[in-house]
Amino acid sequence: MRKYEVIFIVKPMEEEQTNAVIEKFFGIITDNGGTIDKEDRWGKKRLAYEIKDCMDGFYCLFDITAEPACINEVDRVMKITDEILKHMIIRLDEK
Repeated sequence: MRKYEVIFIVKPMEEEQTNAVIEKFFGIITDNGGTIDKEDRWGKKRLAYEIKDCMDGFYCLFDITAEPACINEVDRVMKITDEILKHMIIRLDEK
């Protein structure tokens, strides 16, 4: 099991829809054997530049402990989800 940091930006939508997108990825991670150590919702922020015709986005950060296969699945689903503007997955070094 490795530690990862996943940050993603959700399109500006109603609060219920935004929560549904975040819960979707929460479910994907737990269904594939990963655990979410910390969930940090930064909220709606102004983007530095326009992404997919949006100037605002809802930022969310997950600290995850998971196998690489779980992270590959999260990455694959984030790429094909229209509500995700951008995402980044970083493997944290073990000390």
